[in-house]
Amino acid sequence: MIRGARIGLRARQESDLPVFHEEMYNDVLGFSRADGRPWRPASTPEDAGYKLVEPSDELAAFSVVELASGELAGMAVLWGIDLHHRSAHLGLGLRPSFRGRGLGSDVVRALCAYGFTVRGLRRLQLETLADNEAMLAAAERSGFRREGTLRRAGWVYGREVDEVILGLLHDEWEPQDVPPAADPA
Repeated sequence: MIRGARIGLRARQESDLPVFHEEMYNDVLGFSRADGRPWRPASTPEDAGYKLVEPSDELAAFSVVELASGELAGMAVLWGIDLHHRSAHLGLGLRPSFRGRGLGSDVVRALCAYGFTVRGLRRLQLETLADNEAMLAAAERSGFRREGTLRRAGWVYGREVDEVILGLLHDEWEPQDVPPAADPA
């Protein structure tokens, strides 16, 4: 598990998938704001695209767990991992009951730790809607810089929305002092 101050990133489990489907996918407006794909009615987590995937050179999908309660708080992903250019994109989604608690910044920092420290990447990037103040704040608190705006690049529930691109380089990143997980020995 990759630990932040308040969250942990762990492998997804089968029991996580119905929660993602019910609370995140079936929120049509929320899904439309978070995902570039159009929402379609899906009766199962698999139909909605939620499945267990093994980490690969191109993708690392995590479940986010709140450390204090042990509860599933959401999902996080490092995607589009490019080993030649040593870069990747990151994304996250929190369950509605976990939003507004300041966990987003911790998730972003944990993804940075994974990308820079474990995977040896040199650049991380994220894209978010220009009106997603929570994600913009979480990214900027974690050291990301705004690099540009893609005008009307997003289509969200019948309207065009600007997208903001943010980037962070490995030598700009400031790791947090988080105690490592206890030795299993």
